Amino acid sequence: MGLRKRTDAKTKSAKDMTVGDPRRLILAFAVPICLSQLFQQLYNTADSVIVGNFIGKSALAAVSSSGTLIYLLISFFTGLSMGAGVTISRYFGAGDYEKMSEAIHTNVAFGLVSGAVLTVFGVQATPAILRWMGTDPRVLPQSILFFRYYFYGTPAIVMYNVFTGIMTAVGDSRRPLRYLIFSSVLNIALDLTFIAGFRLNVGWAAVGTTIAQAASAVLCLVHLTRRGTVCRISLRRIRFHRDMLGEILRYGLPTGVETSVIGLANVIVQTNINSFGEDAMAGYGSYIKIEGFAFLPITCFATALATFVSQNLGAGKHERAQKGARFGIRTSFLLAEAIGVFIFCFAPSLVGLFNRDPGVVAYGVRQARTEALFFCLLAFSHCVAGICRGAGKAVVPMAIMLGVWCVFRILYIRAAMSVSHDIALIFWAYPITWTISSAIYLVYYKKSNWVHGFDGPV
Repeated sequence: MGLRKRTDAKTKSAKDMTVGDPRRLILAFAVPICLSQLFQQLYNTADSVIVGNFIGKSALAAVSSSGTLIYLLISFFTGLSMGAGVTISRYFGAGDYEKMSEAIHTNVAFGLVSGAVLTVFGVQATPAILRWMGTDPRVLPQSILFFRYYFYGTPAIVMYNVFTGIMTAVGDSRRPLRYLIFSSVLNIALDLTFIAGFRLNVGWAAVGTTIAQAASAVLCLVHLTRRGTVCRISLRRIRFHRDMLGEILRYGLPTGVETSVIGLANVIVQTNINSFGEDAMAGYGSYIKIEGFAFLPITCFATALATFVSQNLGAGKHERAQKGARFGIRTSFLLAEAIGVFIFCFAPSLVGLFNRDPGVVAYGVRQARTEALFFCLLAFSHCVAGICRGAGKAVVPMAIMLGVWCVFRILYIRAAMSVSHDIALIFWAYPITWTISSAIYLVYYKKSNWVHGFDGPV
């Protein structure tokens, strides 16, 4: 009777990706994630559009300069959470619900600790780090204000990502979409109220984001604590399970390092961008928001492939995992490039949405037309990285990203800036490193035994 109840819960509350047409399953899983990322990107963009138009380009530059640093500090913990997602998917695919529950509760405990640590560190370290990054003195006060307000809400942001990660790990990508739509609408409404309505300072844009994320985190928690949910959270069981923590760290630590080194490289890029002044900072920040839309098919398929591959390898279905991987790579590759062509063609109008200052627009357009046509390579790299993580081979993308997207990118920028102080050389760092990583991933994908990442069923 107990097994039958578990089986019913599995089919009702989650998505078993080990049976059925892989293409339909991946699309059905990826589309809600894509829509979720779209709404997240829309409200992130709305932050910048509202701040840039109602406060000015200094405030827009402040928000932009904070973004890379926020990503650096949060990315390590979100990367570790991805390791929990792989573990949860693996045990779900194998039908071992007790181990899956241990992974879920260990992940929640880790998220609570991570959120507290990030809040303390982020608030205290803000001024020193922003000065180290060479933030323009005219922008620094607003950057500090935005950064500190944002990090007061870090626990809510971390836990929201933990909860949605648990749901997507068992194939449920629709509920996170509903919660994110709610969060997006609420965040935009709060931004318009605080910034456009009451004319408050840039810190209130961060306050709006925190409130919206906290509301979504509560909705996620309410769902996950309901009876009959296969990935149910029991507040009494939230603790660190020693063996499971080791397994999560095994898969998650390389991903945490990978995302952190990418974040570090982006901080170095931001530091060099800051040396070109306020217009370059605002233009770069505007472009990054636009580029986020190219990440929609990249992120959703990379996540879908990690879950699909993990579940199927956990069930011992190797050929099925390969079939799904090929489909996901091709689809993401084509969609990302289509978005890149659109951004290349309409860059002036898109950058102008954030701020119409000619200097800001010129920098943003220059970057867009340097990078946009290479988005297909970015998609390929991320999809193969997702496949590696799903196969339990997270060390591979960590090594590639560390070597190419961090070390090589930083060395290239240092060398290029020593030859000529030309911002275009910084922009070219991205297409160059995307090309190199894609070549390495292609060789690995074709020649390695990634499909045997797990030793059969758990």
